Amino acid sequence: MNLVVALTGATGAHATRVLIEKSPWPVSLVASTWGLEIYKRECGPAEELTTLADEVLDNSDLAATISSGSVPTAGMVILPCTTDMLGKIATGIADTLISRAAHCHLKEKRPLVICLRETPLTAIDLENAHRLSVAGAVIMPLSPPFYMFEGKSPDTVTMNDLFIVYVDRILGVLGHAPADTWENHRELP
Repeated sequence: MNLVVALTGATGAHATRVLIEKSPWPVSLVASTWGLEIYKRECGPAEELTTLADEVLDNSDLAATISSGSVPTAGMVILPCTTDMLGKIATGIADTLISRAAHCHLKEKRPLVICLRETPLTAIDLENAHRLSVAGAVIMPLSPPFYMFEGKSPDTVTMNDLFIVYVDRILGVLGHAPADTWENHRELP
């Protein structure tokens, strides 16, 4: 089974690369036009990302396998997820492969992790996130677990370091436990 990874036009695109690199499952990547543009602006040529995926799907291809609930997956992660895509999914609009695949994951009760990247959030965004959470999605704002760097100087922690521990949390939500957790960092009495 593949992990579906969707890249939309929010900042934080490097995390998508980290997720693809760390995924224990083959990856089916689908990106919006703006997702690829943001990746290019933040990270470099989109080919650097697309060559890492096992399968690259066009966001306009509503006949792709992931648009059917009959095709099992390990889950779907939208990373980063714009508030626009959040709103589309929350209201049942399935006019792109990303929104259709997300709808399929919800209706089939498969893991759907939405890594929301926006701040501040409006009341509308919060309502949309709530609707999706009630429908079974995991809402995971793009907020790394900073506690994983306890005792390290903030000057030595890189953005890549932050994305690695954030992606480990995503993989944990999908059932792939990370080797490093809070338990390894907390002081025992």
